[in-house]
Amino acid sequence: MSAFITFEGPEGSGKTTVLKEVSEKLQNKYDIIATREPGGVPTGEEIRKIVLEGNDMDVRTEAMLFAASRREHLVDKVIPALRDNKVVLCDRYIDSSLAYQGYARGIGMEAVKSLNDFAINGIYPDLTIYLDISVEVGRQRIVQNAREQNRLDQEDLKFHEKVIEGYHKIIHNEPQRFEIINADQPLENVVEDTYQTIIKFLEKI
Repeated sequence: MSAFITFEGPEGSGKTTVLKEVSEKLQNKYDIIATREPGGVPTGEEIRKIVLEGNDMDVRTEAMLFAASRREHLVDKVIPALRDNKVVLCDRYIDSSLAYQGYARGIGMEAVKSLNDFAINGIYPDLTIYLDISVEVGRQRIVQNAREQNRLDQEDLKFHEKVIEGYHKIIHNEPQRFEIINADQPLENVVEDTYQTIIKFLEKI
């Protein structure tokens, strides 16, 4: 049995931590591959450094770099894992590009979707976990956790509000693919809710 499950959410929503803890809990029952975007494979990690650690760049260049990283990651890691009947948990995927570059950056969601449709060539998630958190709580957590901030973390409040608006538009258009988790609650509750949601989904496959 294979499944492709993606984790989405704004900055500070705890995606990386939740994915890590949920993947460890799922290991007892399923063959799990946990990965991330941008990155996950050597070429993708190099692109990650450019887009997250570099200086400001043209918004279309940024969108194309994310799509290129996504393609490499998909071909080198995700598709082989799915062929081997593994459950792939991925920190970010196409919805991040739609929300960040398409909506918040103002390129247009349809333009970014077309670019990414070419990159992913029909490989869509079976399930997307959206960690729903307010901008204020998300930013507080970034500061409290003393997490090293990347270029996207450092964008202003209006940008992060637009990211959340973008996600909500995506969810409205594809409600059947998403499960929304309240990420304002304590981490252990977020992990448990996410774990139970994924278990229920996998048991139906």
